[in-house]
Amino acid sequence: MTTTTTQQDRAALLRSLHIPGTPLVLPNAWDGASARLAADAGAAVIATTSAGVAWSLGFGDGGRLDRTDALGAVARIVGAVGVPVTADIEGGYGSTAEDVAETVRGVLAAGAVGVNLEDAPGPGADPLRPVAEQAARITAARQAADAAGVPLFVNARIDTHRLRAAPDIWLKETLARAAAYAHAGADGVFVLGALDRAAVSALVDGVPVPLNVQAEPGTLPVSVLAELGVARISAGSSIAEAAYGLAARGARELLTSGTTTALDGKLAYRALNSLMTGPA
Repeated sequence: MTTTTTQQDRAALLRSLHIPGTPLVLPNAWDGASARLAADAGAAVIATTSAGVAWSLGFGDGGRLDRTDALGAVARIVGAVGVPVTADIEGGYGSTAEDVAETVRGVLAAGAVGVNLEDAPGPGADPLRPVAEQAARITAARQAADAAGVPLFVNARIDTHRLRAAPDIWLKETLARAAAYAHAGADGVFVLGALDRAAVSALVDGVPVPLNVQAEPGTLPVSVLAELGVARISAGSSIAEAAYGLAARGARELLTSGTTTALDGKLAYRALNSLMTGPA
């Protein structure tokens, strides 16, 4: 892994790695150990997964984590690696644009150089925030970072997949939101969902900033997404889901049959402990 020297350097590196056709690939982490493992595997940047962070702290995903706990996790992950970190801050941890700005200031204080900011307001609320309201929240994030002198990469997540609309309506709404968010100060756009080739191509052509999509079981592989012109690819919560799936299978097997075959392929204690005790 390559260690950069200042927060501004790390922010510039993160920004430079969003190249359509040669995408930044992010195996999202949720704690210091998963971040170290991702960096050791060759990740140039560590992205957090809010779902994984929430689960690791005993909370459900979807706006149930508070700002203090979320920022504490970001700080621990930043401290565990020597590469840039971009933080998933869900909807910004607050109801107002100033709340988002306060969260961004906390992200910068924790040492991260990017954020994901989504337009789904959280559990029990309407599926998506109104475009103008979300644009104001993005502008607040941008202004907070600019005031701090850090070129934070603001990645605007669009959750139109929740609308379950017809493909033409879904695409029109997604592109309209992407344009508004870019105008408000977003540096990239993250469109969630299992997208087919046609949808990815339309988004690459229509989104005015670098496009981020997911790679997980059931989605197009990295090679195809790169060929289509995607600039950033995230695993999202899928690695955390797989890790907790293993934990569930291992515990169940041990408590039922008394065997441990589910744990075949585990990382050896010595290797894992050596990685965690070495330099970031």
